[in-house]
Amino acid sequence: MTGPYVARTRAELHEQLAGRRAAGERVGLVPTMGALHDGHASLMRVARERVGDGPVVASVFVNPLQFGAGEDLDRYPRTIEADLKVCEREGVDIVFAPEVDEVYPGGPLTEAAVTIEPGELATILEGRVRPGHFRGVLTVVAKLFGLVRPDVAVFGQKDYQQLVLIRRMVADLCLGVEIVGAETEREPDGLALSSRNAYLDAEQRREAVALNRALRAAQRAAEHGAAAALDAARAELRSAPSVGIDYLEISTLELGRLPDPPPPGTEARILIAARVGTTRLIDNLPLTLGVSSEGAG
Repeated sequence: MTGPYVARTRAELHEQLAGRRAAGERVGLVPTMGALHDGHASLMRVARERVGDGPVVASVFVNPLQFGAGEDLDRYPRTIEADLKVCEREGVDIVFAPEVDEVYPGGPLTEAAVTIEPGELATILEGRVRPGHFRGVLTVVAKLFGLVRPDVAVFGQKDYQQLVLIRRMVADLCLGVEIVGAETEREPDGLALSSRNAYLDAEQRREAVALNRALRAAQRAAEHGAAAALDAARAELRSAPSVGIDYLEISTLELGRLPDPPPPGTEARILIAARVGTTRLIDNLPLTLGVSSEGAG
């Protein structure tokens, strides 16, 4: 097996895709910031399932526009050689690994630059804690869609608010890309795979599992309603006092406010963000409110 073609420029990317797109092949895109793990690999497999023999493109680009002051832009893992091995193993055809100037000619923060305004949905949850984050995310995703022109793009459900916003952007701006949300890949103890897990020391790694335990406790209690689910999650988190919670909330699947009270059988999402040491982690799981697990199954 030969490795993927590594495109560093827009021109190289276009040259690799033009003929295959003209031949009617479907194009799949998996946007990443690199530091690839098994979660990213699962997204590549989903993309391959969706496009068949068509080209799968993985982008590897640490996007400065989505990092705020004091965040981990400078220390975010950059492991391009290991990333290429993951892409080769998963049969990725093209890796788009541009420099910042290739994506943002003139720089990402110029006053004249056009960016995506994400709307009110970007002011809650992650957006409340990281103002400006989703403007950067949606802007770079829109740029990647313009450069790759994919038929389908695959994103992980771990970044659930991001997934909802990207779907909203595609619908509102008529971008014509099928957005697939892939299941979160986890460690055997339930911790969601994340490139930032590499920041955790051994003790912090043990503490971090409290996020998943809290979400699972909420799932078990959801038959008694949203308040009971949140209480169960908070009780679990009290066993890990070193885990600092940024938010723990239950919302509709589109991240709206739940009806009060939600009717039995309401599908919802519980989302958590927390700091373990200096590392910030996020996770989420689906809930069915007011229905026992036997009744929901």
